[in-house]
Amino acid sequence: QVQLVASGGDLVQAGGSLRLSCAGSGLPFSSFTMGWFRQATGKEEEFVSGIRRIGGSTDYADFALGRFTISRDNAKNTVYLQMNNLKPEDTAVYYCAARISPGNIRNKYGYDYWGQGTRVTVSS
Repeated sequence: QVQLVASGGDLVQAGGSLRLSCAGSGLPFSSFTMGWFRQATGKEEEFVSGIRRIGGSTDYADFALGRFTISRDNAKNTVYLQMNNLKPEDTAVYYCAARISPGNIRNKYGYDYWGQGTRVTVSS
């Protein structure tokens, strides 16, 4: 059974930092592309960041570039999202996902497994 568990979301002041974690079981992370997506109230789910392997290719949404960093520890079956200089518009539920097939790393419909999400709230 494949399971992804996201954690690390919290209430934080603008300008602060958080590190989100996604722990997997039932699959080796080394075999999958991993991604982070988020959904704010009243908005569509959007791509945040993705990574194919440690030292491999990464991708970031424009709003994340320079502020967020995605990384993975395959030995721990865990992917991380370090978020710095958080803004109120970053408030959302953040989801981690795993993708088996190659393709567009930004396409949420290409991912096969999803975590339950973790909530991030940034106060102004």
